[in-house]
Amino acid sequence: MTGMSDAVRPYAEGYKDFESALACGAPPWLTALRREALARFTSGGFPGEREEDWKYTSTRSLQQRAFIPALAASSAAAVAIEPARLRETPACTLVFVDGRHAPALSTAESTINGLHVNTLAAALTHDAARLESYLVPEPGWSADPFIALNTAFLRDGVVIEVDAGIRLAQPLQLLFVSTRQAHPLACHPRILVRLGAGAHGVLVETYLGLEGAANLTNSHTQIALEDGACLEHLRLQRESPEGFHVGRVHVTQQHASRYLSNNLDLGGLWVRNDLHARLQAAEATAVFNGLYVVNAHRHVDNHTRIDHLAPHTRSDELYRGIVGGGRAVFNGKVVVAKHAIKTDASQSNDNLLLSRQAEIDTKPELEIYADDVKCSHGATIGQLDEQALFYLRSRGLDPETARGLLIGAFAVTVLDRISVPELRVFARRQLSHALASQVVIELS
Repeated sequence: MTGMSDAVRPYAEGYKDFESALACGAPPWLTALRREALARFTSGGFPGEREEDWKYTSTRSLQQRAFIPALAASSAAAVAIEPARLRETPACTLVFVDGRHAPALSTAESTINGLHVNTLAAALTHDAARLESYLVPEPGWSADPFIALNTAFLRDGVVIEVDAGIRLAQPLQLLFVSTRQAHPLACHPRILVRLGAGAHGVLVETYLGLEGAANLTNSHTQIALEDGACLEHLRLQRESPEGFHVGRVHVTQQHASRYLSNNLDLGGLWVRNDLHARLQAAEATAVFNGLYVVNAHRHVDNHTRIDHLAPHTRSDELYRGIVGGGRAVFNGKVVVAKHAIKTDASQSNDNLLLSRQAEIDTKPELEIYADDVKCSHGATIGQLDEQALFYLRSRGLDPETARGLLIGAFAVTVLDRISVPELRVFARRQLSHALASQVVIELS
């Protein structure tokens, strides 16, 4: 460990405990993959603010904490996670507590025609060779230090496969629960999703931090959509006010596939999300919807990227932020490749600042290398409309209720873009909980 920085040393030391705690010997390729990933992370360390993608987000608060690997299975009362369950419609649910699968809390069916769901731990034990090509990071993503960290501690998560032509009748929910521990834990779930040609599905990926949980969740979701496949993906982050969260979602899309992303950030002390879609064939469509609610001293950073790599592809992105305190960051990039003619791409980021202590850094970007395209982008930062407030007050509403109605209307614009009605109701319920439990409106 000579020359290793103090920030990465705890992870290198924790890896020794992690490797010795594995129940059975891993295949040589997996051991090599983990060790190579750890070497990349320890040599490069955490990203610094001199890096363009991290200029607004310091990792110092993350580096000051020494998380230990989540090795033993934890337990949590079923009642504690009920508010985060998708109860608006029947759903298959897999629950993970501190990074480990909790069968007693899960309700997933194993007999749904055309759906194959397995925990990553079980798949690595019984069918590891088949996963090798899935788990090796693609060249453009292998340099990410958090993906390297996730790969080094690769142990549990979910493998989801939907056969060609199958339309799933009910959503699949993955619920990752973080609990309070004497020493903060680091959990690194990996989610692999593959939809065959013409398959349709709904995935709800939920992260819930129980009271006092000051852990680090570092997740990586890989999604592959074949020709004509369609996935609606709702990603809900409700970490505790002391929790740290890093989320990576990487999507590859083939001909006429559709990916609908709905990203809700409603918790966490320090949060960084990166969402990247690659539209690799004609007629592919990506829709990104995002909403973040930030208050107090919290920090929430959303980076998105859509690569249009083929002609006649389309993307539509709308992110909105409600910032009552703390700091929010949005960086959205749309890249149109040289031969991606007839691309249609739009991007918008709108923000409400509700106090003098609130800060937002927004940076929408377009990189266009092709002619004959239709692309637009924009960002707005503002306060509540005083005339609208006056109108509501004149109708007898008190100031707090009037402000709450306007904030809710601003947020619901994003939620109304969710195509599945039951998911819209679920998202509204989660938003209402967040607005009620956080001091979002901090009067200056």
